Amino acid sequence: MTESIIALLTLILLEVVLGLDNVIFISILSSRLPQAQQKKARRVGLILAMFIRLGLLAIISVILKLTNDLFHIPWNTKETNYQMGISGKDLILILGGLFLLYKSSKEIYHKMEGDEGDTSTGMKGESFKSVVIQILLLDIVFSIDSIITAVGMVKELWVMFTAVIISVGIMLFAAEPISKFVNNHPVFKMLALSFLLLIGFSLIAEGFEVHIPKGYIYFSMAFALFVDFIQLKMHKPKKPPVKTREHYLQEEENKIEWPKWEGKEKKNKN
Repeated sequence: MTESIIALLTLILLEVVLGLDNVIFISILSSRLPQAQQKKARRVGLILAMFIRLGLLAIISVILKLTNDLFHIPWNTKETNYQMGISGKDLILILGGLFLLYKSSKEIYHKMEGDEGDTSTGMKGESFKSVVIQILLLDIVFSIDSIITAVGMVKELWVMFTAVIISVGIMLFAAEPISKFVNNHPVFKMLALSFLLLIGFSLIAEGFEVHIPKGYIYFSMAFALFVDFIQLKMHKPKKPPVKTREHYLQEEENKIEWPKWEGKEKKNKN
C-alpha cells in the first residue's frame, strides 16, 4: 500500500508538470474566442483531456492482459538456446518505452535549440466548435506520453485513474501559479523529461523480460527531486534562469485571461 501511495504522489507530480503545456495550449486556443465563451472552452478542454486519458488507460489496461506469446525471438547464449516469447503486453511496453525515449529526447532538444511557437502559430480559433475540435486533437496527442508514463510507473488501474483525475483538478484550479513556478524554475521541467527517459528505458527492459523493481525508479526520482529542492532553497541565483524554448510564444501566454479565482492576485498587483 505504501508503494502505491508513493507511486500515486509521484505520478500526480509528473502529470501536472508535463501536462502544463496542454493547459496553456487549451487556454491560448480558448482566448481566441469571444470573452463569454473562453471559460466554457477552457473547462470543456480540460474535462475532455481527463476523459480521453481515462479511456486510453482503460483500453491499454485490457491490452496489457494479453500475455499469450505472439512470436518468439532467438536469445542464444553459449550455455542455452533460449526462445524469448513476445506477447501483446510486451509489444505495448517496448513500443511505449521507445516512444517515451523519442518524445522526451525530442522535447529536451526543443527546449534548448528548437523554434519557439512552432505549434501555437498554426492554431486558429474561428468558432467554438472548431476550437473544441482542435482541443480534442491536442488532448489526444498530449495524452499518449501521459498514459505510457502511468503504465510504466504503476500496475494498479485505480492509481492511474486517481492520478489523472487529481492532476486535471489541480490544473483546473491552479494552472497559473504552477505555470509561473515551472517557468521561473525550468530545471523541474527538464527533470521531469529526464524521468521520462528513465521510465521509457524501464518499459523496454520489462518488455524484454528484464524486470527492474519499481522501488529503484521511485528512489532515483525522489532523490533527484530532493536535490533540486535543496538547491532551490540554498542557492539564490543572481541572474534570471535560463529561458527555454516553448511550443507557444511568450506573448501568447501573457495574453491568457485566467479565471478570476486564479488571476485575482495578479490583478490586485496591477
